Amino acid sequence: MRKRQAGVLLLEDGRAFKGRLFGAPRKGFGEVVFNTALTGYQEVLSDPSYAGQIVVMTAAQIGNYGINSEDNECEKLWLSGFVIRELSGVTSNFRSERSLNDFLEAMGVPAIDGLDTRALTLHLRTHGAMRGVIAPESNAEKLLDEVLQSPEMEGQDLVKEVSCARAYDFTAGFESEFADKLNLPRREGPRIRCAAIDYGAKSNILRCLVQAGFEVRVFPARARLEEILAWNPQAAFLSNGPGDPAALPHEISVVKGLIARKLPIFGICLGHQLLTWAMGGKTYKLKFGHHAANHPVKELATGRVEITSQNHGFATDPQSLPEDVEVTHLNINDNTVSGIRHKVLPVFGVQYHPEASPGPHDSLHLFARFYAMAESALAARV
Repeated sequence: MRKRQAGVLLLEDGRAFKGRLFGAPRKGFGEVVFNTALTGYQEVLSDPSYAGQIVVMTAAQIGNYGINSEDNECEKLWLSGFVIRELSGVTSNFRSERSLNDFLEAMGVPAIDGLDTRALTLHLRTHGAMRGVIAPESNAEKLLDEVLQSPEMEGQDLVKEVSCARAYDFTAGFESEFADKLNLPRREGPRIRCAAIDYGAKSNILRCLVQAGFEVRVFPARARLEEILAWNPQAAFLSNGPGDPAALPHEISVVKGLIARKLPIFGICLGHQLLTWAMGGKTYKLKFGHHAANHPVKELATGRVEITSQNHGFATDPQSLPEDVEVTHLNINDNTVSGIRHKVLPVFGVQYHPEASPGPHDSLHLFARFYAMAESALAARV
């Protein structure tokens, strides 16, 4: 690693945290949020839902098991910056192919360590997520002006940046030696055609759909309803993604069209929020969001609690939901909505990542539930 340069993470309220730069040698502007996961930093880095954000990891040391090419959730990193307490000087894992610093440098992501992430996290919890910049130490007043001129997260359409450019087929399931130990055995035989709309989809979600028994075709977020329906899908999946769902009128309109066709629909994270809007509800911005691998979620119908991975800054307003939509899951930490479903139509969504499985496999059953719903809908049409 080259000689480390002194740097700063400067927040829009003027609070500065000094440290040492690594990764890409450039400034990084974005909304500063914290993630409390102890592991999985590569999956965090490669999650397109972090577009436009600077991610603070609260774990004391990051980078100790390196980076490998198989665990990326996306080919490109979309986050604006990365903040950690200490960059590990040792990379030790039999799967490791390169260091965290080399990875971030190659991907163009600026990063900083050596600062007090505990104090930073407490500051964000108290005052809320806010805009910031990772940069070399310089004129603080000029740098603060740049931060204040950077875009806020509310009202941003970041989906257009991270979505795929054209439709493609996704065929890979769980190919590892551990696949047979998961609670989602690969389904063979006839498959149900599922149109997966990519708002910033993680690869593992698509693998779970294939594993559950779907023939998956991924469509860009800007695809017209007619383009999607021309493939004659038998179900639709709405992926995760970044930004403010209220800033996505085209996407909301397409989801409304899919619901009107009475297609079985499953939405995750941003997909869940778009379902909220499409079914007549609204979302609001959380103070500092949910970014972790340890959020307990309760399914109201069964009382079952799942340990979930979450990454979102907006949530469904339960008071805004119409009578034909009900809340199915609650986040036990703060009682925010973690799941909804239509009472009549085969439509449901969750505000967490069932494919990430920190439980470790608490929520994988949702993909099997989606398949069973689609199978039942097909049988009813015969």
